[in-house]
Amino acid sequence: MARASISGDRQRLPDEANPQKKTPMVCFRRLQDGVPARVVLYMLSFTGFLVSFMMRTDINIAMVAMVRQPRPELSNESAVLGGSSSTSSPSEPRYCYAGARDANGSLTAPPEDEEGEFEWDARTQSAILGSFYWCYVLSQVMGGLLTQRFGTKVVFGLSQFVTAACSLLIPVAAEAHYALLIALRSVQGVASGLTWPAMYAAVGPWIPASERSRFMSSFQGFSFGIGLTYPLCGFIIAHFGWRVVFYVTGSLGMLWCVFWWLLAFDSPGQHPRITPKELRYIQSNVSNSIVDGKGVRVPWKKIFTSLPAWSIGITTFGRIWIHYVFIIPGPMYMKTVLGFSIQANGVLSGVPFLLSYLSSVVFCSVADRLVTRNVLSLTNTRKLMTAISQVLPGLLVLVIGYLGCHIELVLVTWFLAVTLITAAYAGAMASVVDIAPNFAGPILAFAQTIHMTASFISPLVAGFITQESQSLEQWRKVFGVSAVVALVTYLFFQIFGTADIQDWNYPESNLPSESESPNEPLKRKTSNMNRDESDTFTDA
Repeated sequence: MARASISGDRQRLPDEANPQKKTPMVCFRRLQDGVPARVVLYMLSFTGFLVSFMMRTDINIAMVAMVRQPRPELSNESAVLGGSSSTSSPSEPRYCYAGARDANGSLTAPPEDEEGEFEWDARTQSAILGSFYWCYVLSQVMGGLLTQRFGTKVVFGLSQFVTAACSLLIPVAAEAHYALLIALRSVQGVASGLTWPAMYAAVGPWIPASERSRFMSSFQGFSFGIGLTYPLCGFIIAHFGWRVVFYVTGSLGMLWCVFWWLLAFDSPGQHPRITPKELRYIQSNVSNSIVDGKGVRVPWKKIFTSLPAWSIGITTFGRIWIHYVFIIPGPMYMKTVLGFSIQANGVLSGVPFLLSYLSSVVFCSVADRLVTRNVLSLTNTRKLMTAISQVLPGLLVLVIGYLGCHIELVLVTWFLAVTLITAAYAGAMASVVDIAPNFAGPILAFAQTIHMTASFISPLVAGFITQESQSLEQWRKVFGVSAVVALVTYLFFQIFGTADIQDWNYPESNLPSESESPNEPLKRKTSNMNRDESDTFTDA
């Protein structure tokens, strides 16, 4: 050992004469080694979903500037401020405004609508917006199959590239014919539907069970994407026009693809820059439950007959239902009942989703600590977080309907409900990886095929209930239906949900040894020899 040290020192003597040549390389290597590969994957996942949802939701606000819409007439019935109309109870208003409110809740005169370029009726606009979600649901299973065949890097990267390319083409398609715009949105839906199964498939081989809840908070990049899109696109439209919205989001998507292709890898063993220490930590904590998934036949029959898999899909259907009440018809409630102007509406609709990321980090960190400190079992932790994300928002959305015109209380309750929903990523959504980490992509594809149907059914039901009147009474029915759906569907996960690895997770020739259960590394190795590496991920 002494000879090797002396020899090494002698070999470095020529370089010491020119320290300026050596030092930058050493510093860069230290900096590189100081950032765990799992943290890099976390940031790629977070920014990936952020950009993905910017490209998905940008058209929602751009449509306001694209379409020529007549200014609605304000009738006497709708010009009620804390009073009653001729057709409502004297003790309760049907509407909460006369005119429009700014971000502070002060009443203002309704601004004149700017003239759009396209004369698309409501049915055409619905087709343009809805085409994304129809195709998005249909591509979930395909995403799971493609990920099993080609890996996360190829599937997630190409899906983002296609979505970005379509965004850049939307202005040209809109000018040509709305049918081309519908076609582009459909392609975007198909491509975006591949992202979730692809990213879930990367969690199994990369992230130990004790860190999965924290890593799942990276998926809340979509909340940041939604929260940034509305105010950012509003600014762009006001100063540069609606076309620039799609050029900006599409360009961001293309730029992200470059970083993804350079920095993302399907497994730790394929990563050329991962440190030996981190590689050993990952392999020692996931090796008993993860095998090389490429080319492995997916046990679809087992998935289709798995009660835990069905419980994830059905329960999350209720969460998506209530979530999309806030995302799509929610802004209409703020406009027609609470009376907020478009500018204030955009800010108030976006802020809760910006806060959602912070709340998701808190919930996921709490969930991991409950497990690693043996306060609750992994299954009970998942059920607790699912209850927080679904039962509480379900009750809060019901309360919103009965708060009437108490604007401040409505907004506080609204914000709280949206932030609580993010606990799902430490709950039922994390169980996707728990029950079968080798087939997380296909399981998510199966579950999302079920629960993402709520993304267009929920707004349709809200529209059906409020088609005759946008009164507070009708919106109370919308919120009531949402609460019932959220509470009833939660029961499926409470009864059938689990975090235990299913037998069909393992190919026949790769079963874990009888002496050590698949979950044992979570209880033993993480709490002892690898705690320092786990803490590094937490601190980062």
